[in-house]
Amino acid sequence: MQRHLISAADLTRDDAVLILDTAEEMARVADRPIKKLPTLRGRTICNLFFEDSTRTRISFEAAEKRLSADVINFAAKGSSVSKGESLKDTAQTLEAMGVDAVVIRHSASGAPYRLANSGWIDAPVINAGDGTHQHPTQALLDAFTMRRRLIGADAGLGRDLDGKRVTLVGDVLHSRVARSNVDLLHTLGAEVTLVAPPTLLPVGVETWPCEVSYDLDSTLPKSDAVMMLRVQRERMKAAFFPTEREYSRRYGLDGDRMAKLPEHAIVMHPGPMVRGMEITAEVADSDRCTVVEQVANGVSIRMAVLYLLLGGKEPAGTAHLRTEEK
Repeated sequence: MQRHLISAADLTRDDAVLILDTAEEMARVADRPIKKLPTLRGRTICNLFFEDSTRTRISFEAAEKRLSADVINFAAKGSSVSKGESLKDTAQTLEAMGVDAVVIRHSASGAPYRLANSGWIDAPVINAGDGTHQHPTQALLDAFTMRRRLIGADAGLGRDLDGKRVTLVGDVLHSRVARSNVDLLHTLGAEVTLVAPPTLLPVGVETWPCEVSYDLDSTLPKSDAVMMLRVQRERMKAAFFPTEREYSRRYGLDGDRMAKLPEHAIVMHPGPMVRGMEITAEVADSDRCTVVEQVANGVSIRMAVLYLLLGGKEPAGTAHLRTEEK
């Protein structure tokens, strides 16, 4: 493992499998009466969120507290950032307070990289989403969910996603989740296909390690997992498709389209879902949809990342996980 986790593209296959295997051990903690490990006792972690978040922020906080870390939650709203304080000054304030790691979400692509390589702070930096660039822990939890569902929790240990076919559908242009998933899934050996309107594909997408299609119906029967992406209207400065109804008709997932998937295939969504547009309630509430599992798995993945960056260099063994029960 490297010192920081900035991009899914920075992870090797061995790095990624190590994180997934460690997360499998961490997931067992959630089934115990006392959901706590002593691993990061005495360490202070700051959640530095310059952008709104529900799942990611709460997930990181839960992971940190389950590892017994002291947690500082920072939100840009209501802080000196609203008065014009720079990222550098905020970082140096945290450094002066002696934080041991920083989890950062920022609307500007590249902000976590800048923080990690600027010399402003001497602590590991974990990217919790930056602009339209990267969201590595989301890609890891998605891969973890796929491996558990398509291979099995125990059978998947030590294995990647070689040969699995994953389809990402929707607003690829504005999606850091899509970019992170393409990078990580390619590293893990999966075959990735992007399905979107031409207007919602980024320039240079032909150089990405994936296939591109504009026809969702022809792609579904060949998919092991389908991930629906949210249309990110808050990042759009122009009209990228005629109407919501037209978008839903061409690229939304409903019951009829879900029936075209192989029986073992799963439906995923990074959240938050816009029901009725990219996904219908029938699909979102079906047994094949893993949205709730992804949230639970996010805590395990983030525990694994924090453990490996701050606590240990090998997968957490069951003996280690039992220490807090005493």
